[in-house]
Amino acid sequence: ERIKFSAVLLFCVLWFTFSYLPIAHMVWFGEGLLFKDGAIDFAGGTVVHINAGVAALVGAYMVGKRVGYGKEAMAPHNMVMTMIGASMLWVGWFGFNAGSNLEATGGATLAFLNTILATSAAAVAWVSAETLLKGKPSMLGAASGAVAGLVAITPACGTIGPMGAIVLGLISGVVCLWAVHGLKKMMGVDDSLDVFGIHGISGIIGAILVGVFTAPSLGGTGAEDFSIASQVLIQTKGVVITILWSGIVSVVMFKLVDIVIGLRVPEEEERIGLDVTSHGERAYNN
Repeated sequence: ERIKFSAVLLFCVLWFTFSYLPIAHMVWFGEGLLFKDGAIDFAGGTVVHINAGVAALVGAYMVGKRVGYGKEAMAPHNMVMTMIGASMLWVGWFGFNAGSNLEATGGATLAFLNTILATSAAAVAWVSAETLLKGKPSMLGAASGAVAGLVAITPACGTIGPMGAIVLGLISGVVCLWAVHGLKKMMGVDDSLDVFGIHGISGIIGAILVGVFTAPSLGGTGAEDFSIASQVLIQTKGVVITILWSGIVSVVMFKLVDIVIGLRVPEEEERIGLDVTSHGERAYNN
């Protein structure tokens, strides 16, 4: 709602090249730094969600707040479309997680089942906490909780058990509710789609706790000599490296884009709406 379309496209190319690809190499390539350490990231908790969440946080700071942010109501403009989008995302995530098994075996089934359970648990946790805090559950809260659960289970779906998935979902739903409503205010950032509050925070939760719930004693698929303390240390190392790498790369790339073409549209264009000023079309015609 406030960044130039050309800036988005250029940043995506640069960030994909210098942040996504190196982290993917570290985590999934046989000679990668984190792969050799034994880091567990079944479908992309560090590679995708923490990586992108940190980039979004950096971008929100560097682009600046929307005109009227904190003074005007900026609720989602269409809750029906929000729910449709969240539902499509949930269905597509089965391919994301179960497909990461690369073959139709019991591993894919486990990832599929865990994706259902963690996501459902997170949605329930979010609306339950929301009811306790605000007195009413919301559709937006259910959709946000579901996304938090999807993100949290992503690195863990192939190695933890169903009960671990449920607990992971419950934790991510409650923590991400706080991140969206509390942490964001504390940080003073206008993260309009709560990418950091949901993807970043839930990605961190899933990436670290997979080191706990992969333990065979907790229903996971780890080896008999699996050490929770050692694995959590390895997972934490991966999280820290991802945060630092994505953060530094994002600052440099956003600054480079700002120098070359600029990040922010003029205030008048922002007030009119980027659908009109940047793309020459309207979302709705009466």
